[in-house]
Amino acid sequence: MNFKEQTYYFIGIGGIGMSSIARYLFLQGASVFGYDKTRSAVTNSLEKLGITIVYDSAVGALPLAVSSEKSLVVYTPAVSAEHPQLNFFIDQGNKVVKRAKLLGDLTQDTICLAVAGTHGKTTTTAILTHLFEQSNASYTAFVGGIFQDSKTNMMSRGNTYTLVEADEFDRSFLHLSPTIACITSMDLDHLDVYSDAASLQAAYVEFASQVKKALFVEKNIALNGITYSVSEEADFYIDAIKPDASGSYFDLHTPDGVYKNQFFNQLGMHNLSNALVALAMASKAGLQLQDLVKSLATFPGVQRRLQVLINNDNRVLIDDYAHHPTEIKAVYETLKLSFPTEEKCVVFQPHLFSRTQDFMTDFARVLSLFDRVLLLDIYAARELPIVGVSSAALKEMISGPSVELITKKDLANRLSLVEERIIVLLGAGDIGVEVEAIKHKLLYDEAL
Repeated sequence: MNFKEQTYYFIGIGGIGMSSIARYLFLQGASVFGYDKTRSAVTNSLEKLGITIVYDSAVGALPLAVSSEKSLVVYTPAVSAEHPQLNFFIDQGNKVVKRAKLLGDLTQDTICLAVAGTHGKTTTTAILTHLFEQSNASYTAFVGGIFQDSKTNMMSRGNTYTLVEADEFDRSFLHLSPTIACITSMDLDHLDVYSDAASLQAAYVEFASQVKKALFVEKNIALNGITYSVSEEADFYIDAIKPDASGSYFDLHTPDGVYKNQFFNQLGMHNLSNALVALAMASKAGLQLQDLVKSLATFPGVQRRLQVLINNDNRVLIDDYAHHPTEIKAVYETLKLSFPTEEKCVVFQPHLFSRTQDFMTDFARVLSLFDRVLLLDIYAARELPIVGVSSAALKEMISGPSVELITKKDLANRLSLVEERIIVLLGAGDIGVEVEAIKHKLLYDEAL
């Protein structure tokens, strides 16, 4: 593909998946423009790079450079079918593609490593990226989160390998034909796309059939592949796990040998599982395992993935993207392991009315594990409200802990008054925007 001769217009360019591709194409020499509903740290970084972004959906707001029928238009399922600019381009006859289709096109002539699964995609892809970066390999990575050190979601040293997330939403991952892939989990989610567990599993089976060389599966997943586990023996497995306050020591068992007393600098058994499959995939791609495993000690972490913002004698503040009951349970188990004797406060912003409706009982059960629960309103994203589905309804189902409804405006002040030392912020909506204000308020109060 000749990037320099193509003009792209991204509708929803501030999305985490869209922005990484837009950044890559711009750096390859393409003409890149975009629309988004609101400004954000992501759109600001793209504009600083030189990409023109408009925040008005009217056709009249389109930059002249993209209004011709030669522009390639990229959109995501999150964009409304009524979006004026999208319909203008469709009516005009432009080539209009979903982000997933473009990602498939960009990766088809490379050695593609794809990470699929209901949970763990972003962290696993980020660890994989770190391993390739430390190995000085020729790669490009599109990550669904922002690295804590480089503040980017796209990294590139060449085009021999591509590292991507294989997103099951809207069956997007079926646009990929990866050389090597993994499936971390197959918990039911996205019931607006999949009618039931059988429908979801059928999509994963189809995805698995498109993998050209090697498929890694967590051992409890009922699909054929190379197995991995952090809880039992498998083709690749970890045991002798010794957690501490900054990560875990472990022994790595592989078909080619055992690597004893290694260290991964992130909290949580689920993250150790993510690291294990990233190691396995990278080694299958030809990188040297003895070097890879040492690199886990220097992984920089991803924003909003068990990100520790404060850790002192007065407060521990952690931010995480968890928005599914299984993910919230994994966060709780991590906190229980790292801070076994201390009470824990969770702030949760439910994501989507449909997901809240589908998993209301499961959300209530897992949130009841915490000592204090503060609930924000449901983040609607692309959806309209559903009658009877609300944070207030969820509150009534939570048993045991102290439960309150809270607004974003009052959140920082309320958290400064809670008794619990351990505070965790959870959700995939806009709760992340509040993080810096909360951190500043807690640190300011400590300084008084």
